[in-house]
Amino acid sequence: MKPEFTPFKKIPRHYRDVIITEKIDGTNASVTITEDGEIYAASRNRWITVDDDNYGFAKWVEDNKQDLMSLGVGTHFGEWWGQGIQRGYGLNKKRFSLFNVGRWHKQVVWLHDTVECPSCCHVVPIISIGDNKDETYRIATDWLKANGSRAKLGYQNPEGWIAYHTKSGALSKFTFDGDGHKGKGKRKSTP
Repeated sequence: MKPEFTPFKKIPRHYRDVIITEKIDGTNASVTITEDGEIYAASRNRWITVDDDNYGFAKWVEDNKQDLMSLGVGTHFGEWWGQGIQRGYGLNKKRFSLFNVGRWHKQVVWLHDTVECPSCCHVVPIISIGDNKDETYRIATDWLKANGSRAKLGYQNPEGWIAYHTKSGALSKFTFDGDGHKGKGKRKSTP
């Protein structure tokens, strides 16, 4: 008996659109909404609760449950950032910024139908959209260096950027403080 055939996946073209958003220095978080109308909070690696929280995110999800239900069924990833988390950005409160700019930003309506973001949420800001070429990355880097954070205007120490390749769905990041792994020695670099 022949084994089930496994085709080789189609390889996307390299020089296609990338969307570059600001990399916000907070903690990765997500909200999951089930078909049954249940809502769950998570950090990058685990489910969290009000009793076993991550910088107050589970409590925030509980307090904003009604508004968050408009996100719809599924898992919605974002960055939980602001007061008391990493850079803090000079904020006196915390914010949840959604990652899926194709769904929440009207600027990229050509990717998906955009919908209104719940009023309790933000969306990571778009810095640059263009072909997957060095110039697109330079534009994003230069903009952040010259203007500071777009997520918190006036904050002059942004972390870096995230690039989303629209054809492959691949993500990559660049950080100004060193482009190495957080736990390893940091390596200064510029794209």
